[in-house]
Amino acid sequence: MHTKLLAALLLTLSWQAFGAEGRPTHYQVTRPMQIQQQLEAAYLAKGVGYRPRTEHLEADGSPRYLNRLILEDSPYLLQHAHNPVDWYPWGEAAFAKAKRENKPIFLSIGYSTCHWCHVMERESFENESIARFLNEHFIAIKVDRESHPDIDETYMTAVMLMTGSGGWPMSSLLTPEGKPFFGGTYFPPQQFASVLQQIQTIWEERPEDTRQQAERVAKAVEAANSQRGKAKALDSQAADKAVAQMLRSFDELQGGFSQAPKFPHEPWLFLLLDQLQRQPHPEALQALEVTLDAMARGGIYDQAGGGFHRYSTDNEWLVPHFEKMLYNQAQLARIYLLAWRLTGKEQYRRVVTQTLDYVLREMTAPSGGFYSATDADSAGEEGLFFTWIPAEIRDALEPRDAGLAIELYAISERGNFEGRNILHLPQSLEEYAETKSMNLEALHQRIDHINQVLRQIREQREHPLRDDKIVTAWNGMMITAFAQAADLLDSDSYRQAAERAAEFLWQHNRKGAGQLWRVHLDGKSSISANQEDYAYLGEGLSYLYDLTGDPKWLSRSRELADAMLARFQEKDGGFYMSEAGEDHFNAMGRPRDGGSDNAIASGSSVALHLLQRLWLRSGHLDYKTAAESLIAYFAANIERQPNGYTYMLSAVDNLNQGERTHRGYAALGGIRLEAGLKPMSDNKQLLELAIQIPEGWHINAHHPLGESLIPTELRLANNQHEWHMAPVTYPSPVQQKLTFQHDPLLVYEGNIQLQATLEHKRTPGNGGATLLDLELQLQACSDEVCLPPETIRLQPIMR
Repeated sequence: MHTKLLAALLLTLSWQAFGAEGRPTHYQVTRPMQIQQQLEAAYLAKGVGYRPRTEHLEADGSPRYLNRLILEDSPYLLQHAHNPVDWYPWGEAAFAKAKRENKPIFLSIGYSTCHWCHVMERESFENESIARFLNEHFIAIKVDRESHPDIDETYMTAVMLMTGSGGWPMSSLLTPEGKPFFGGTYFPPQQFASVLQQIQTIWEERPEDTRQQAERVAKAVEAANSQRGKAKALDSQAADKAVAQMLRSFDELQGGFSQAPKFPHEPWLFLLLDQLQRQPHPEALQALEVTLDAMARGGIYDQAGGGFHRYSTDNEWLVPHFEKMLYNQAQLARIYLLAWRLTGKEQYRRVVTQTLDYVLREMTAPSGGFYSATDADSAGEEGLFFTWIPAEIRDALEPRDAGLAIELYAISERGNFEGRNILHLPQSLEEYAETKSMNLEALHQRIDHINQVLRQIREQREHPLRDDKIVTAWNGMMITAFAQAADLLDSDSYRQAAERAAEFLWQHNRKGAGQLWRVHLDGKSSISANQEDYAYLGEGLSYLYDLTGDPKWLSRSRELADAMLARFQEKDGGFYMSEAGEDHFNAMGRPRDGGSDNAIASGSSVALHLLQRLWLRSGHLDYKTAAESLIAYFAANIERQPNGYTYMLSAVDNLNQGERTHRGYAALGGIRLEAGLKPMSDNKQLLELAIQIPEGWHINAHHPLGESLIPTELRLANNQHEWHMAPVTYPSPVQQKLTFQHDPLLVYEGNIQLQATLEHKRTPGNGGATLLDLELQLQACSDEVCLPPETIRLQPIMR
């Protein structure tokens, strides 16, 4: 979006900064006495261990400056509490002051582990000359995007419309009403000073032009916020088209789906996994495995400590941006877990356990919740905590292990990052073991010991800053990851982690029936939750129900889904990001969730998964109806850009074609199924299918004594060419006579088990990536009614 005012401003930006080099005379911000006393009391309450994060300190170590951010509970805002900038948090006080004094608003949005946010703070917000000008002519507002994703989404849209790009820190200039008229991201200090001077001049000399520009931007944001096609039926080939789009951008050499900087694109990987669970697709399998292999060997993966950094700055996944986000750990742990289930690759299972163990060790609060992120910097340098020189390796390890680590991780005197070494694997452990004629299991044991020692050495270094806020949505993601891993890996410790986090959130981030807080920090919960918080936590609780069978998790998941529909759903099926009444400072209206999946799946995509899962597990038709309305709402957008809605498309297939997992549900969620395999020999396995039938219900026996009755029957689905199944052993039925039937029939009641021996034919060329698909046909009845016959698809797992 190019306007005359914006173009004129950009053309007139100079590189001349006001203020001479060096520190000017200190100044004081004048505030009402009551406010000043409140700020000083908040500072003193931090205690003797508090270390102000500023270069402006008095001789006794106390901070020279103090602003309203000291009252906030966001680690990002607290980082700026001692800037000379007179920051306000987002809220009524800032907007009222801007209107009262007729000053434009400078809005800065970022997050605590953002490297360039730190740089701009150091260069500009700690600069007393810049701060003085900003305080005199603007009202400065600081927002944590992780606490307020709705505000971030609105103003990021504006910045992208005005400039064509976006990022953090986000820097926007607004009218006192909150409408943006100029925006950007990071500005070097001289340019930032010049921008402020130019804006101040234009605001005073051409106020009407500025407000007209703001009106145009606000209308464009509103239009973008509501831009979608009419509700319609979704093309049944949408997922196939999305995969085809993804494969066209696939990097066959290095993996991934873009050039540097390379992000994992987790929602894309989820769709590849979903499609591969449904049918063989060699190209999709190649894209998945090459990408996961490359990331697992690269520097984006913390080889010594486990867990993933946010993205790679190069094409080879070698040099990461070193911050670690909770949402990356949650998503990638699930992706590698499902990839292990699909391919059987031990490397993927190791990545899962190392990542989850890292989260338990370093990202879990004593209360059970999960912290948000760790910074890229420590001791003033990016990546210092994670990198090594050969001498440090030799000092830490026995000579034999040091030699192995140096060779395996390609550690050199020259280094690969600013004279130091990012640990990475030029070849996989499997390839290394084969090259060196080593036993792979023995190599795993040695490298695990090496990594443990290196972690112990790292613990003695200055740690990167950790953002300790507990975000409801991201914790919901992590609960899902731990619950799925506990289920597939049969891990009690992961089950306990999922349950502890879920209980913590229910006790502390639930402010009443059907209401959530978004953030918990230092014993206090705050900020009304967004739609994504309800969706992600609801999804996590539904996975806990799958894992444990405890009905309280299903009940709680349903409470959140019901509240999400009541509080956030639009009339035509989509979702608002925030609750009505929570947006009264937003001049551009209540932001809608756009539905597209980016670094994380959108709130709408997760809502679709949640609704689909609850329909299957509870049988309540309202969830199915809401899911279908949501699909129709986004159908036109999906068909325009299928690869923008990949997590949503996997939910569409689950709704229309059924889930692909070892668990299943029938009879409106009342009957619970679980299929497992036990090894018998190299190519033979024992299939065990457990069926839990609730009291008062039964399913027809395999031979139900009536030609018109639907028998219970277990059979292979679509993999007969690779598997042979011996005759199924069915349990002994019981005879029963229903009130509405004249003749008796044979049925199954209670908890039963079906068994069969399976033989894998090991067809050459199948790639080891085809899961076993089973079909169970059944019909459930009570003494009063029979439900329609059902066929449930199951993919058993090894137990």
